[in-house]
Amino acid sequence: MFETESDVLDWYENQPRAITKEFLNDIEWNKIKDQPINPAFKPVITYMRDVESFTEIYYQELLRTPTGKNPVIRKFMERWSGEENQHAELLNRFLGEAGFPSSEAWQQEAKAAIPFRYTFENRLYPVITNCFGKYFSGAHMVWGAINEMTTLQGYRRLWQLAEHPVLEKLLRAIAQEESIHTHFYWSIARLKLEQSGFSRNLARFVIGKFWTPVGQGTKPKRETDYVIGTLFKGEEGVNFFDRNVNQRLEMLPGFDGLGKVTQRIARIAL
Repeated sequence: MFETESDVLDWYENQPRAITKEFLNDIEWNKIKDQPINPAFKPVITYMRDVESFTEIYYQELLRTPTGKNPVIRKFMERWSGEENQHAELLNRFLGEAGFPSSEAWQQEAKAAIPFRYTFENRLYPVITNCFGKYFSGAHMVWGAINEMTTLQGYRRLWQLAEHPVLEKLLRAIAQEESIHTHFYWSIARLKLEQSGFSRNLARFVIGKFWTPVGQGTKPKRETDYVIGTLFKGEEGVNFFDRNVNQRLEMLPGFDGLGKVTQRIARIAL
C-alpha cells in the first residue's frame, strides 16, 4: 500500500523492464513457423497489436484533461506509451514470422480505420472531464486499471489457448510489463478514491454506465466481441475473467459489488 502518488511513481520507475535487448536477442524468431498457429488467433493478435499501437492516441487525449496535467501521471504515461508501442511492434513481427505479414504502413492503416464517431466524441471528451476537474482523475485511473487488467489477462488466455512456445515466451514478457502498468493505475486509483467521496461516486457512475472493453471505439464492436468470445468463451473463461479482473476492481474504494465488467464479458463469452 502506497501513501502518496509520488510513492507509486518511485516504485514504478524502479521496476526493471522485462523486454530488454538480451531478451529480444534470445527469441527464436526463425522457429515460429515450425509450429503453425491456429488462424483463429490471427484476428486476436492483430487486435491486440493495433490497440497497443493506439496508446499514443490515448496519451494525447489524456493530456487535454486535468488528469494529464498531474505530473506523476504524466511522467508514468511517457514511459508507458513507449513500452506499449514496442509491444505492438513485437506482436506485428510475430504475425509476420507466423505467415500473416502486414504492410510497412500497418500503423497508419490501423489509425486511418478508426471510426469517425470515436474521433468526434473524443473532441468533446476533454470538455466534459474539465467540468469535474481533478475529481474525474479517479474515474480515469479506474478505467485505465480495468483496461490494463483486461489486457494482461487476455495475454494469459492467449498463450494458454494457442500453445505456441515462442508466442508464450513473448507474451509472458509483455504481460510482466502490463502487470506493472496495472499496479500503477490501480494504486493511483485507490489513492484518488480514498481522498474524496465525490470522486468515488463519480468513478462508480462512469464505469457502471459507460465502460467498454479495451479497444472498443477505436476498433469496431464486432472485432472486440470476437476477441472476447475467443479468449473468454464459456463459463470457465468468464470465471477466469471475473477472478482476475472484476474481483480486483471490487477491492477499490466504492466499487464493492459492481459486476458491470464481468457482465459485459459474459454477454459475449456465454
